[in-house]
Amino acid sequence: MSKIHSTAVVEDGAKIADTAEIGPFCWISSQAKIGENVRLLARVTVYGDTTIGDGTVVFPGACLGTGPQDHGNEFVPGAKVIIGKNNVIRENVTIHAGTPKEHQTTVVGDNCMFMVNSHVAHDCVVGNDVIMTNNAVIGGHVHIGDGAVLGGNSAVHQFCRVGRKAMIGGLSGVARDVIPFGIVTGDRGKLRGLNRIGMMRSGMSEADVKAVSHAFMYLFKSEEDNFDIRLEKAKDKYKDNPLVMEQIDFIVEGLAGRRKIMTA
Repeated sequence: MSKIHSTAVVEDGAKIADTAEIGPFCWISSQAKIGENVRLLARVTVYGDTTIGDGTVVFPGACLGTGPQDHGNEFVPGAKVIIGKNNVIRENVTIHAGTPKEHQTTVVGDNCMFMVNSHVAHDCVVGNDVIMTNNAVIGGHVHIGDGAVLGGNSAVHQFCRVGRKAMIGGLSGVARDVIPFGIVTGDRGKLRGLNRIGMMRSGMSEADVKAVSHAFMYLFKSEEDNFDIRLEKAKDKYKDNPLVMEQIDFIVEGLAGRRKIMTA
């Protein structure tokens, strides 16, 4: 039998696992799905069709699944939020439901940490092991790759992509796609280099990190030809290196979609 505080409001129809804990003054919608060992500590709002995966802990003031800040789509039926397993969602975090402009769904992976006042907007896809530091915000339709870190008070513009293991510095504004493993700093963010420490911590060898670094220097720092030509040459030059090809494929996919790629 799930542990539900007497002051919590749980609408009829909500599906709450037997091992879940619902703390004081929480409000749970009729469409909510709360997994095993989930803990909503206090004053948590779970609105609409929102799924919270096993082992996730949500701190006071968090608001999950409310309508998007997209005028005219705030209360569209069918909007969803799907949150994975073992996430930590700190005080006053907001994660908004999707819109009809995409798949009406906002998705968060597993093992993420959302620090105080961070915000995930409508139709975003956040990977696994992502950290969003205090007051970090991402606009609608943003995709965040596995293991990315967003520093405090950083902001990612709508429709941008942040690649796997990228790091966004505090107070940085991101208005273009960020390659996997990239580091971005500055008030109007610029690509400064690679997240070498993050790469090493994730188990990449020193040789792998050096190879990616050499490729980065060729693609973004070389004065040979122009960027488009270097990119074409890099497809053959690094075809046997999966880490470099991950970056190249990311860039090619973005350019095919007429996206802007952040350069150094």
